[in-house]
Amino acid sequence: MLKRMTFSLALLTAAVLTAGCMATPKNLDLSLAKKSAGGVYHVELLPPAQTPAINQMHSWTVKLATAEGAPVRGAKFLVDGGMPQHGHGLPTQPRVTREIEAGSYALDGMKFSMTGWWEMKLSIDGPQGADKVTFNTVVNNPSGR
Repeated sequence: MLKRMTFSLALLTAAVLTAGCMATPKNLDLSLAKKSAGGVYHVELLPPAQTPAINQMHSWTVKLATAEGAPVRGAKFLVDGGMPQHGHGLPTQPRVTREIEAGSYALDGMKFSMTGWWEMKLSIDGPQGADKVTFNTVVNNPSGR
């Protein structure tokens, strides 16, 4: 019985390690500018100028415009995300902390704890209504995205 349990644990460990090393899905949309799910907004996500290292806190910029391209002021955001292939969320609780200028917002508290495919999800509550958008990014090595 103990041999079976040890063997089963070894198989489970191998399966978890293999799942953690999954290849990024083919045709993954890595665009950082897109329409929100309902088409209410055009959203652009700007990464930091210098690629952050793994486990380094960093900030992004969210540019929010109407579908016609006018900057959106006074929007509120909820931030979520994680690694779909690993089944876990973000290691921090990033949030939009302030409006930098008309339609441009600071997204602070980002951190990637490992390489792989990450989703960044924004729920938007603005003057034109509520909508959502999801961005994908791939962290390829310990010192970069």
